[in-house]
Amino acid sequence: MSGLIILLGALTLLSGLSILASPAIVFGGLRRFAGRLSLHLTAVAVRLLLGVLLIDQANLSRFPALIAAIGWISLAAALLFAVIGRRNFKRLMYWMIGMTGKLGRAGGLVAALFGAFLIYAFV
Repeated sequence: MSGLIILLGALTLLSGLSILASPAIVFGGLRRFAGRLSLHLTAVAVRLLLGVLLIDQANLSRFPALIAAIGWISLAAALLFAVIGRRNFKRLMYWMIGMTGKLGRAGGLVAALFGAFLIYAFV
């Protein structure tokens, strides 16, 4: 199970680096999918999976309390995304995409650092 967390961390790291390298391409692609049900379901499912994995595997990490807390935050985000409904999720996505001009690279850096942290915590 820790291997799956490391894989999710690596994907997050790569996503963050991709955003740092070319935010317009990444966010342009995201803009095309922002209104789709599949993105909403994926956002809920990934946060749910990550939350459950982090809580379950926290004791195997270098930072058990922090990893468990991040897991609970991820579960709360999954629940929030599930209950806000499609319309509000789409509004949130378009609002976030609209902020990418100002904060796109910073978001990519945060994502890359978070992915690297997950890898470090479980290796």
